[in-house]
Amino acid sequence: MLDRLDHALRSRPERPAVLAATRTGAPRVRATRGELAELADAFAAALHARGLRAGDTVGVAVRPGPRALAVLLALWRLGLRGAVLDPGAGPDVLRARLTLARPALVLADAAAQAVAGWARPLARRAGLALPELAGLGPVATVGPRLPGCAPALDLGAPRLGVPADACADADADAVIVFTSGTTSRPRAVVHTRASLSAGMATVSSLFDARGDEPVLGGTFFVLVPSLTRGAPVALPAAGNRLLARQLHRLRPCDTYLTPPRLRDALGAGARFHGRVWTGSAPAGAGLLHRVREAGAAEAWGVYALTELFPAAAVESREKSAFDGAGDLVGAPLPGVRAERDGDGQLLLSGPAARHRYLGEEPDPWVRTGDRARLDDSGRIVLEGRCKDMVLRRAENIYPGLYEPALHVPGVELAVLVGIPAGDGDERLVAVVQPQRGTDEPALRAALSEPVARMGTARPDEVLLARIPLSGRSRKPDRAATAALAARRLGPAVTPGPGVPLPSP
Repeated sequence: MLDRLDHALRSRPERPAVLAATRTGAPRVRATRGELAELADAFAAALHARGLRAGDTVGVAVRPGPRALAVLLALWRLGLRGAVLDPGAGPDVLRARLTLARPALVLADAAAQAVAGWARPLARRAGLALPELAGLGPVATVGPRLPGCAPALDLGAPRLGVPADACADADADAVIVFTSGTTSRPRAVVHTRASLSAGMATVSSLFDARGDEPVLGGTFFVLVPSLTRGAPVALPAAGNRLLARQLHRLRPCDTYLTPPRLRDALGAGARFHGRVWTGSAPAGAGLLHRVREAGAAEAWGVYALTELFPAAAVESREKSAFDGAGDLVGAPLPGVRAERDGDGQLLLSGPAARHRYLGEEPDPWVRTGDRARLDDSGRIVLEGRCKDMVLRRAENIYPGLYEPALHVPGVELAVLVGIPAGDGDERLVAVVQPQRGTDEPALRAALSEPVARMGTARPDEVLLARIPLSGRSRKPDRAATAALAARRLGPAVTPGPGVPLPSP
């Protein structure tokens, strides 16, 4: 698909490719299709002039946008392997894994160099950190160069002799993306050119972006398929009120936002249009329903992993109609195979699955870490993370089976966590984040019925609080939530079995 995108950009160079928003939310063009192709050519020539050849690794620390996409196209053209240096992964994780694939060059914009340098203390407060980039390899600046930045990449390098496609091997490595894991054993996902293309093709079949109708989203898996089909892509505005104005003015045919951004946008009064897609973190039926109430024709939850994107999808109406235990995430998408291992963990395989983890042997099956079952229709129903199990009174409780029931009207987010009970056992706490303006006594009354139906998994306590988020996709941070619950609830009080105590 990246080959097709390169051709598509050159066929209509005058049309807008990447959009941003003005203060009023009106779209403004950040790059035309021709400008994007020209920038990719310049990057390819500069990298080739530095002696980089197919198979070399290039670290990439460039914010999403036209430059980042042009870098990806240049790497693809030259057969280079890109290692995405996400500041949310943490410097120790990046440094530990990149010893296995030392970059021949690190491309970084001024912001990334600031995070790794003078702005490190400020960035750390936002959960962002990068190792000293020069310690990973030679560094070149992409975009405006500020004082203290590395020398700029030479965009005036000669283009004669730069190969049009230096790698025809579909099984060659294309990208390394760091994901969860400990510092001692961080995970780095390796996708090949074939698996990357397969994932983008699957997204393209879902989005079905058309002609001049704009799409709103900021990830490569949104940008590449949409631009290939001819649709301009608007990068989501950073502020929630501005995002609401942007949605109103743009009226995109397809919108992709993570669940936290959707909740924030709804809180800012956003109205939607066309289809809305969300993933990278749990998205309950209640959230999808609120998106449809706010104007969306369809609201889809996408089940995806760094290792296999996307794996399944479900529309709001189907998800709301599901009345079984657990979280319905939909039928496996075409080409995706789903099975369970002996412990009930969901295993996935397919053309879009990662080839391997860096430093490990290839494995056709992705071990998701999610407990799941397949219903009679072959749909995937999640039952919680394997590692999130709570042990109470010698019984294993998997939060994902019960959390969907807590999302009654007025609930923005809800998780079940275990906190020490002082005797080796755990207390099960339902931590519920109310929507803004929700009447708390009324919400507690609304929660009483689903809590009563939880049987032996009925929580010992119900705590109304804001749930901490973490990571690139802003998922609920269960460890931080459990610590919050332990602080707020204090030492263990012995309740009757399964009787929720009032929160302080």
